[in-house]
Amino acid sequence: MKLLKGTELSKKFLVHLKKKLGKSKLKLRLAVIQIGRNYISEVFIGQKKKVAEKIGIGFKLYQFDKKIEKDRLKKKIKEIIKNPLNSGIIIQLPLPKQFLADDFLNLIPEEKDVDILSEKSLGKFYQGKLKILPPIVKGILSLLKNYKIKLKGKNVVIIGAGRLIGLPLNLQLLKEKATLLVLNEFTKNISFFTNKADILISGVGKPNLIKSNMIKKGAVVIDAGISQRNGKVIGDVDFKEVSKKASYITPVPGGVGPMTVVSLLENLVELNKSNES
Repeated sequence: MKLLKGTELSKKFLVHLKKKLGKSKLKLRLAVIQIGRNYISEVFIGQKKKVAEKIGIGFKLYQFDKKIEKDRLKKKIKEIIKNPLNSGIIIQLPLPKQFLADDFLNLIPEEKDVDILSEKSLGKFYQGKLKILPPIVKGILSLLKNYKIKLKGKNVVIIGAGRLIGLPLNLQLLKEKATLLVLNEFTKNISFFTNKADILISGVGKPNLIKSNMIKKGAVVIDAGISQRNGKVIGDVDFKEVSKKASYITPVPGGVGPMTVVSLLENLVELNKSNES
């Protein structure tokens, strides 16, 4: 078994990105909007802040109470977007239950949508007309490419069909000529499908969902699920047992997460290239 070490690989990408920024005259700031409090969200926000500032990208966190009125929140988000100091905008998900994500994500213009979560940006991504990829998609592809794991012709099973992970991965992996199957909460007998996977990707956020009897020997296992237990961040995969059968596996933390963050910052730089002076 080999670890897909996202932390180590992301450091190499960051060195390259920092040099790229140093040669340019770009002054960038990543703005993150958080509504309410959520432990996992705050872990991600902390990672983004740390990495951005490490390579000279500014960071600004806008926090709002979960009880804020919808119209007032929209007004505040529009103000944040219009602020010329904010080069890229993220609305940290999940949102409090009373809010519909699209109502706010769709406010973000394409030129500042580093997460590719507005309907307009997603539509262009689906059509292949976008110059950047969703961060988690790019992060996973970069991991696989670095470890020379090919997708073409492989049986890939994705667990979870959500907007953040499952849906964009589905589309991109089809473009990569993989044979793809996407499972959701209504799929019966999940093990029947997961045991056929050459590459298994889980992005559900359910601790230890994937057991060792659910994968075939030699499978590549990508754990993109994040949840919290006893103050610790854990993934969807029972790492201790599954790692005994997998050929490659991502740790949590330290696997997909760091590569997603660096891909996000790469998107920020790419979207602002035209603003170099």
